[in-house]
Amino acid sequence: MKDLIRTNNPALISFVESLLKEADIPYFVADQAISSAEGSIGMFPKRVLVPDDHHDKARRWLTDAGLEAELRPLKSNGWD
Repeated sequence: MKDLIRTNNPALISFVESLLKEADIPYFVADQAISSAEGSIGMFPKRVLVPDDHHDKARRWLTDAGLEAELRPLKSNGWD
């Protein structure tokens, strides 16, 4: 799985989820349980993860939706 977006913005997470569903791209929202433990103060961002083989398509899809600035930077060293 590759990290696509990290954010504390629940509206952005919801929008990204709807876009990925529409594109039939599997995803997982990580770190949701930590917000319960922290009292929902938003200190820890949630991560939207997609399988490696869907990462390029997901980036294109979200870029086309105007979310390029929200995407995690690509790593040139091969470590994600």
